[in-house]
Amino acid sequence: MKKVYVAGHRGMVGSAIVKQLELQNDVELIVRTREELDLTNQQAVRAFFEKESISEVYLAAAKVGGIHANNVFPADFIYENLMIECNIIHAAHVCGVQKLLFLGSSCIYPKLAAQPMSESTLLTGTLEPTNEPYALAKIAGIKLCESYNRQHGRDYRSVMPTNLYGPHDNFHPENSHVIPALLRRFHEAKVRGDSEVVAWGSGTPMREFLHVDDMAAASIHVMELDKETYDENTEPMLSHINVGTGVDCTIRELTETVAKVVGFEGKIIWDTSKPDGAPRKLMSVKRLADLGWQYSFSLQEGLADAYQWFLENQDKCRG
Repeated sequence: MKKVYVAGHRGMVGSAIVKQLELQNDVELIVRTREELDLTNQQAVRAFFEKESISEVYLAAAKVGGIHANNVFPADFIYENLMIECNIIHAAHVCGVQKLLFLGSSCIYPKLAAQPMSESTLLTGTLEPTNEPYALAKIAGIKLCESYNRQHGRDYRSVMPTNLYGPHDNFHPENSHVIPALLRRFHEAKVRGDSEVVAWGSGTPMREFLHVDDMAAASIHVMELDKETYDENTEPMLSHINVGTGVDCTIRELTETVAKVVGFEGKIIWDTSKPDGAPRKLMSVKRLADLGWQYSFSLQEGLADAYQWFLENQDKCRG
């Protein structure tokens, strides 16, 4: 029986990883709420690792937020994420934990990275200014893992997901990302009997989306690869692996699919006075495909699952 600690088990990705690990007979799950363990407190994290005799760590804990939050609280985002990563990774090493998986974000790549974005584009250009502090913290997490591997022979790995959605997403009216925001907007329009919904921009930018259960499955797949296979498919100082579908769609296609899933039958009006953002953001998933993993949720299936969760948890989703 191996003791597996999932840091951030109440978050969208952490909860999905927990759900899948619970199905394994050889896993004893270790979790702590924020109230039980402050991950920014070095002494508390060290004492926790010394007590628990942990075998593996999934580092899914992070301070996250949208563009507005990243702009207003940049110091909080870089400080808290650096502290969480440093404390957990160092405590894991000191207490003899050989295997760890760090979860990052696609925002680590340069703002103008060639599409699709491959792992090799890391540190080749300027980051998107609005979330640079968060992105730098995530890059530091990758480099922490690589540095402990190089100096101490640890087996600390990193995965970088594309845009995620699904159960336990943030459906806040102002602070949510595009999929939960659209699901909520179309649902409320349907309930009110509105004849139209206004969507921002032209609908032409292309984005890639991955259901969180696929992200959890990919994380466990990467963690369970034997070390020789992982090392053969990565490099000591370029060891992270992108996780995505390798398929994108236009925001218009996404919006129309959300309307279909929700059952909204009115018109969609495009407000082209609003900004579009980058024309395309797509991850290269060749490295992950070579390691034998592929996504399972189609966009429509995934959206239907996310919408069902929203319907069942509306009391938790009120802004």
